[in-house]
Amino acid sequence: MINRQRITDEFARQAAIDSPSYQEAEIAAYLEQRFRQLGAEVSYDDAGPKIGSQSGNMLARLPGSKPGTPFLLSVHMDTVTPAENVEPVLTDGVFTSAGETILGADDKAGIVEIIEAIEVLKEHQIPHVPLEIVVTVCEEQGLLGAKHLDFSLLTAKQGVALDTTGVDVVINRAPAANRFKVDIFGHEAHAGVCPEQGISAIQVAGRAIARMPHGRIDDETTANIGTIEGGQASNIVPRQVSLQGEVRSHSTDKLRQQTELIVKALEEEVDKASIVVNGETKRAAMTLELKEDFPLMQVAEDAPVLKLIRAAGDALGRPQQIRAAGGGSDANIYNGQGIDMVILATGMDKVHTVNEQVKVDDLVKVTELLVEILRRA
Repeated sequence: MINRQRITDEFARQAAIDSPSYQEAEIAAYLEQRFRQLGAEVSYDDAGPKIGSQSGNMLARLPGSKPGTPFLLSVHMDTVTPAENVEPVLTDGVFTSAGETILGADDKAGIVEIIEAIEVLKEHQIPHVPLEIVVTVCEEQGLLGAKHLDFSLLTAKQGVALDTTGVDVVINRAPAANRFKVDIFGHEAHAGVCPEQGISAIQVAGRAIARMPHGRIDDETTANIGTIEGGQASNIVPRQVSLQGEVRSHSTDKLRQQTELIVKALEEEVDKASIVVNGETKRAAMTLELKEDFPLMQVAEDAPVLKLIRAAGDALGRPQQIRAAGGGSDANIYNGQGIDMVILATGMDKVHTVNEQVKVDDLVKVTELLVEILRRA
């Protein structure tokens, strides 16, 4: 039922519209027109001004041809960079970019699959419940659009986000994450004349880092210090250093425990760092910014949305692979708001690189699955 030429043309059009994070106005205007052509009511929330984007999150509502609770579909309209003057090229059924840019299949493959699925539902008069389609902005900038989404606009309680690599892959679990920024303050001194009168903020940080858990902690948990910045010159005992890092875990208890271990190592090393200069005690100090980056995503194996997707896959003779992921996505935010949202693979590959690609065959396969899901929702 999928119109191969139509889905090919749709992807080529969207990929040619530059839409890096914060600069989504042009793609939003195109998608608004496209969804209205399909009979959807389109509106925006006020996330744009809050996060500095040209557009808010888009909500397209499509009336159902049968009664039922709305089913939610989610994608994001922004892309990573380099994304100026993207030129999609189709060679032997595979889309790539012509130059030194990304292609934008992340996440335009998912948008195209939703649009083609709706075309098929209408064309073949397939009964379906009402659809709520959210197209977020600035997903690639730490899920900013979803974090500022006005969830009071939604009534759906389950759905799928189209936004991962592969085909016939469904993500039902993803970790929660804490992100932190630490500033450590020591006491500067001339490194060649009187280093004993200084407290090296970098040395304090190094001692704390040596005590911290790093990398793969266990099969559920990771920790990382991602950036270190500080110091003024090689001949000055550094007064200040900044660290940024994160902890992720599929267990909220482990997330808390690992975060506490990191903070404890920092606090104890800072407390130990002191010197006496001309009878005055100088002590190190620190400031800590700690925040939840995204909540846990854990959709139960027997959740209705997974039963629905499995049944759709079986009907097509394509068993679905249900997996856990290590990254965060908009789906984490939806789940944190009480919506059972899983992630459906879109066929995109080599994302976040200039070698990004997607096969037309895979766009067709994913759309076939999506149509079957919506038929059964």
